[in-house]
Amino acid sequence: MESKFDQLVTIFKTSPLSTDVLYEIILLLQQQTTESLSSFISQSLRSLLILKHWSWQIFSEDFHQWINQPYYQEFFHTFASFNKNMIYHCDNIAVDIKASLLFPETVEQVNSIFQQIDQNLHENDSFVTIVSLWFDNHSRFLHENPQYTISSVIDHIGQYIVHNYVMSKQYKLYLTQLRQPQLLQAIFSAKMLFYIKTCSFYTYGYLVVKVHDFPYSAEEIITYLADDYLQIIHVHSYTVATWNKELLGCITQLVSLVCVCCWWDEHKRTQMKLLFPTEQITCDHVQDLIRIVDHKPFYKEIKSVRSNDETTLMNSTFIFLIIIIQTENINWLFRSNITIRDTIVSAAEASLNDNVSLCGYAILGEALADEDLKDLKIGDNISNYFFHIIEEAWRDSSKKYKKIPIAHLLRG
Repeated sequence: MESKFDQLVTIFKTSPLSTDVLYEIILLLQQQTTESLSSFISQSLRSLLILKHWSWQIFSEDFHQWINQPYYQEFFHTFASFNKNMIYHCDNIAVDIKASLLFPETVEQVNSIFQQIDQNLHENDSFVTIVSLWFDNHSRFLHENPQYTISSVIDHIGQYIVHNYVMSKQYKLYLTQLRQPQLLQAIFSAKMLFYIKTCSFYTYGYLVVKVHDFPYSAEEIITYLADDYLQIIHVHSYTVATWNKELLGCITQLVSLVCVCCWWDEHKRTQMKLLFPTEQITCDHVQDLIRIVDHKPFYKEIKSVRSNDETTLMNSTFIFLIIIIQTENINWLFRSNITIRDTIVSAAEASLNDNVSLCGYAILGEALADEDLKDLKIGDNISNYFFHIIEEAWRDSSKKYKKIPIAHLLRG
């Protein structure tokens, strides 16, 4: 027997577009909880695929014809939120099924969307805002499923975004604006956020799953970003308490993008010397990042999954600090600066996210001498935590704990 949701989608598909039916569909999507989501997807997969196909068709063909109709914007926001929850809270839904609900079917659809963005002269068009939400879900999916074999459509999106948006004059213009210490709310337009937040995020996710046949080297991207990135982080690290959600999102994705570029080709890491040509620049940036990590209100927002900017920023920052410690000879800074050590301990112990805690403890393990770790009086906490997750990784068939190989855990 068809569910009410399936019946509504059938009506929606076969009859003239009805806002009443669309409103009922919105309500049913919004009613799904973390507990009910998997069952709902399994039972209504065909209907969800119909809605997904219709959505991308609207994006690529006649979005502006419908966007001012009642409930249309609400539907696209609701469906994007539904898909985001699916990415993080449906472990028993196959990865291929998740992908089928997220990505468009054809390169032609994607090209049409990009063409609309490129030709749009309005900085705050609702089309850009909504499409950004859907591309952000692609990035989340790619980060959560680095083993996924990407399709030609995903590959095309990644290549296009890197070449036409990230490595563009417009992207650099937006970075220049972000370097200013005092930022007006008006600069955070839909288009600016698409370039700096969404496109940086997509490039990050794309690099996590694909580093072969990439149009640029890590050295080229770091050279392109370095000066702007270092200045943006330095200037705004002193004013974290005044950040709005838009600046938080931009800085989160810039840190993540630079981090993944520095992680790329981890055996050589020549890009680190381009980003940090001197020890002083390295130390200054570490202290900039620590000022951001020390913002206690972030701790209350950290989730068990990497589903919001605060969690992503903390996770990426800690991973980046590990890379810096492993590459640059600055362990002395962590050993001599009590504030840095205390900040990392506070963030690691307060976090509800295992990866954040693990990375925080790994920083301490990499940088500090045994005597320093004993002085912190958290040695038992660290060792108990590592023994627990190593045991969990050993029991897992992949020999990983939440995508972290057991070899990395043993080193920690």
